Amino acid sequence: MSSKELRCNTRIKAKQIRLIDEKGEQKGIVSIDEALKTAVDVGLDLVEVAPDAKPPVCKLLDYGKYKFDQEKLNKESKKKSKQKKDKEIRMQPKIEEHDLQFKAKHIREFLDEGYKVKVTIRFRGREMVHTDRGVDILDKVLQLLGDSYVVEKNPKLEGKFMSMLLKPKSKK
Repeated sequence: MSSKELRCNTRIKAKQIRLIDEKGEQKGIVSIDEALKTAVDVGLDLVEVAPDAKPPVCKLLDYGKYKFDQEKLNKESKKKSKQKKDKEIRMQPKIEEHDLQFKAKHIREFLDEGYKVKVTIRFRGREMVHTDRGVDILDKVLQLLGDSYVVEKNPKLEGKFMSMLLKPKSKK
């Protein structure tokens, strides 16, 4: 449950609640007025932690500190989750052999790291007439890579771009 959904102090609607003190010990079922008075005496907030329970469960805690800790936990979990993006390598139909080998080396490195790689050839002006060269170049790239990949999307012409999508071979 996110901290935005938690009701606190006078926003709690129930007449009777199950109270848990700041040490985590149950104090039993008490009226909301008695629980609020206890919270004020201790100097903490009364926070509804389980609103769906019968009766709702409320806990005595510092609400500001609780929200801060929850946000900190969310940030930590986002940091730890890996966000992999696809990589893209772009080239033109009149690419030289050495440049093609260099690009193929980068594609192999990306595939080894576990990325999907989109290989794109951009046609400009009159190059659109020779789209067959683009297919030849993509075939050369596949030959240079050997068998370290799986073609996820075959070469396809979309406007001025011809592209294919490669993914690494699954290791079993």
